[in-house]
Amino acid sequence: MHMAKILHGTGTLARQLAHFAWLQARCCAFAAALFGGMAASTQLPPLPVAHYDLLLAYGVLLTAAGCLLGWETRREVAVVAACHILGLAFELVKVHVGSWSYPEPALTKIAGVPLYGGFMYAAVASYVCRAWRLLDLTITDYRTRATAALAIALYGNFLTHHWLPDLRWPLGALLLAVTAGSQVHFTIDEHRHRMPLALSFTLIGFFLWLAENLATYLGAWRYPDQLDDWQPVPLAKWASWALLISITFVISSSRRHTSNDTGDGPNTLLRRTSSA
Repeated sequence: MHMAKILHGTGTLARQLAHFAWLQARCCAFAAALFGGMAASTQLPPLPVAHYDLLLAYGVLLTAAGCLLGWETRREVAVVAACHILGLAFELVKVHVGSWSYPEPALTKIAGVPLYGGFMYAAVASYVCRAWRLLDLTITDYRTRATAALAIALYGNFLTHHWLPDLRWPLGALLLAVTAGSQVHFTIDEHRHRMPLALSFTLIGFFLWLAENLATYLGAWRYPDQLDDWQPVPLAKWASWALLISITFVISSSRRHTSNDTGDGPNTLLRRTSSA
């Protein structure tokens, strides 16, 4: 009898893990298609169109296809577009100071940044938006204003730390304190689960670090130490992504209906409003 319960529990866990993996794959539809296109473009024969220009056209077509297929609602498209613009601004600063570069020529480059670069940030926003719907997310004990203020401060710090003091760790510690007690609730196979919001930032940051390794390997961009020979992106970038994801989360959550929202109060509940 005891063994039967163990086997039943193991089977239930296996089914939920498989369902969770399937939902995550659906959440990553835009990102997977984008990186798939990047990988395929490296295998193409020489073309009269620059590589970066081709990827821009592909990104535009992919976005249009995503809208037609219902990957995002109109409200979510606005979130993705906002993150695309913020991403391009981020790229312009980082390329200007030499943090990384886009070494290939292209017609659609502004100050050394190809316009397709914003699609990588848009892919992150697409993942977050789809996760809200497909996982039926709710956030409890979410301090709206404080989290937003710190997310904006972190984004600004990543832009200005080349000239001003780098405050990412103090700001990160404050973000950890502000999100203490905040829980992400999600549904897997009709079962509700939860995890700390800070843990979700950490996990997303890890997978973004993996994606960055793949993107640099495919030649989407290059860090200075990767120009001659590719090597893994430093593990410290994991922490940077875990902090930066907060701005995407704040933008996405600002487009959601908030029930019982008292600003920074302890009982804020953020609810999903659009259909899955």
